[in-house]
Amino acid sequence: MDVIAALQAEATKLKKQLDTVLRAMHLLDGNKSNNKSKTVPIKRRRMSAAGKARIAAAQKARWAKVRAAKKKAA
Repeated sequence: MDVIAALQAEATKLKKQLDTVLRAMHLLDGNKSNNKSKTVPIKRRRMSAAGKARIAAAQKARWAKVRAAKKKAA
């Protein structure tokens, strides 16, 4: 029984050392991690053609207003 307890204690000690080494490797590795499955892809928002057209029309209206004010002042 004493041998089993000693082996379990040694296994626990080795697990702690392994955990420490893995953490150190992770810190040194940074973004070069081999575990690509944990990275979450960035989802890009897509704008519809109608939305782009509305924004373009609003911007043209703003500039027309600025130009009209400039003509009026001159």
